[in-house]
Amino acid sequence: MIIGVPREIKDQEARVGITRRRKGAYEAGHKVLVETEAGAQSGFPDAEYQNAGAEIVGEAGNVWGKSEMVVKVKEPIEKEYVFFREGLVLFTYLHLAPVRDLTDKLLESKVIALPTKRSRPAGHAAAADADERSGGRMSVQVGASYLERERGGGDSAGGVPGCTGARLHFRRRNCGTNAARIALGFGAKTRSSI
Repeated sequence: MIIGVPREIKDQEARVGITRRRKGAYEAGHKVLVETEAGAQSGFPDAEYQNAGAEIVGEAGNVWGKSEMVVKVKEPIEKEYVFFREGLVLFTYLHLAPVRDLTDKLLESKVIALPTKRSRPAGHAAAADADERSGGRMSVQVGASYLERERGGGDSAGGVPGCTGARLHFRRRNCGTNAARIALGFGAKTRSSI
């Protein structure tokens, strides 16, 4: 199979669908086509993909046009709809509820869309676990930066001499649990709920 990895163009998205470290596709005999600098924002230069066995193929149109399956991180945006064609397999996170036009285009073009989220007995999405852990941990840093800039009033995540720390509330799930761990490391007061 020919597997394509385009550069993510959705705003604020720097991840890449396949890293050069995921050698399963290469070792299984699949041909992997990677858009020029698809992994650059994630710290994976083209040379590392080439060393792993992938072929760098220039712009996005080459990846989408020559691939039997395209692997992305985020759902396609409007600029990418032109690449849809019947029989193309699209493997990505798909959040279709708020994007009716994407749903319609996938159906019209007869793309075989495979969402990367898979259910597990406990009700968690296996592919999302790592994102939830990362997101939870990053949320505390992002929140702390907003406390510094936006809120004022002397609040900080961990408190400083002369003022109390912020009170943080988390839901007790994968994301919230990881956020609470980081916040407790800052010395913040946390409260959790189900």
